[in-house]
Amino acid sequence: MVLTTTNPAPKQFVESSTFASRYVRQPLPRFQMPETSMPKEAAYQVITDELMLDGNPRLNLASFVTTWMEPECDKLMMASINKNYVDMDEYPVTTELQNRCVNMIANLFNAPIGSGEAAVGVGTVGSSEAIMLAGLAFKRKWQQKMKSQGKPYDKPNIVTGANVQVCWEKFARYFEVELKEVKLKEGYYVMDPVKAVEMVDENTICVAAILGSTLTGEFENVKLLNELLTKKNKETGWDTPIHVDAASGGFIAPFVYPKIEWDFRLPLVKSINVSGHKYGLVYAGIGWVVWRSKEDLPDDLVFHINYLGSDQPTFTLNFSKGSSQIIAQYYQLIRLGFEGYKSIMENCIGNARILKEGIEKTGRFEVVSKDVGVPLVAFALKDSTKYTVFQISDALRKFGWIVPAYTMPADAEHIAVLRVVVREDFSCSLAERLISHIQEVLKELDSLPSRIVKDSHVVTVAKEVVGENKDAEAAKMGDRKIQEKVTKQWRHFVKTKKTGVC
Repeated sequence: MVLTTTNPAPKQFVESSTFASRYVRQPLPRFQMPETSMPKEAAYQVITDELMLDGNPRLNLASFVTTWMEPECDKLMMASINKNYVDMDEYPVTTELQNRCVNMIANLFNAPIGSGEAAVGVGTVGSSEAIMLAGLAFKRKWQQKMKSQGKPYDKPNIVTGANVQVCWEKFARYFEVELKEVKLKEGYYVMDPVKAVEMVDENTICVAAILGSTLTGEFENVKLLNELLTKKNKETGWDTPIHVDAASGGFIAPFVYPKIEWDFRLPLVKSINVSGHKYGLVYAGIGWVVWRSKEDLPDDLVFHINYLGSDQPTFTLNFSKGSSQIIAQYYQLIRLGFEGYKSIMENCIGNARILKEGIEKTGRFEVVSKDVGVPLVAFALKDSTKYTVFQISDALRKFGWIVPAYTMPADAEHIAVLRVVVREDFSCSLAERLISHIQEVLKELDSLPSRIVKDSHVVTVAKEVVGENKDAEAAKMGDRKIQEKVTKQWRHFVKTKKTGVC
């Protein structure tokens, strides 16, 4: 949900549509319902005209979210768009399809499911809700344990890296859990397992590891975290568990990096979330969370209702939701199978490699993303004294590309990068075209007067720093301070959350 905002002095009426004026003679009020109805053709055209100024989803390289599906799946989604998933008694087959998806995903993540047993999990509207539910389960388990031991249970905390997506900050704030973040450092943009375990105490409900950082796509070392945390648990008598946020990497690692141990093969991993609408290849609106076993999901968090026709267990933050995305997820799982997903993910990684090589050939950027991880390319300017990545991002929009620029979290705020997410619909030819457009933008910016050195405040700071540093080593440090100041100046132009979209 986006909070509503308006301009200081907005126009009170929507501009008359060129084509809709065939049907509508009066302008539409902008913030109030019109007094009278209008023909359906006019309403359609008015909205179509306004939506023309939206970006092209296929060229939105900021988002991990799926922007293309096969026409057959589109038909299935439209055919079920009027089904409310929560009406399980009325739509039992849809419920069955969700249960099949949960079991397929749990098996993909190596859940220890016994013969004849069903996996424990639920479909959500995205990984944000999935993380909220997993976090609530950890908090409730921890509270029950502390109560049974006669200890205080009012100050829970969770340990994460500073690179977590904003939904973790939401969970901590909404559900009153202290968020203990492991700070980053230049050249290392994921959570350090050693530092994370050092921050764990008796009130830690879990340590959250990320399989596919939003910032760089890198997989955190969950196996090392499991080993270190197991050792600490034995030494202290605690039983601090691990949650894996596999929103982006959960549909990549099993197919491309099967030897990496990050899932339920590790004993302390008690729950995993994954976004079906990212590399699960479904349109926005579907996520999944699965638990290791029934014991990891407290019974008192599950509600039972019967006013829709029969007893129905439910564990969600909302109630009503559409069935289309669940059906689409089932379609993708059976349509593609393991082989199909593997082929698509390998193709995405190959296109990311082509893009990375093209960016490196410009000689102007340092690639900060890793080869093993989510198929994306994050890269920083080697020299930002004349222009910044924010200007490059703005300039690429004239070609239709939406390429985000952002600064890293604490303690690496002085690093600013561009990031391109490679999805299934980002082809090799599009990668080559993007590279050529980046080269055009660089050539154009090179020919312009520097917009940074004209900033008198930055110039003043630069002079002060250089004046204070006489020798070569100090001058090098002065350059870094100048770069940090330049980056901070440009951060004021960036209004969106630094860690992007869930």
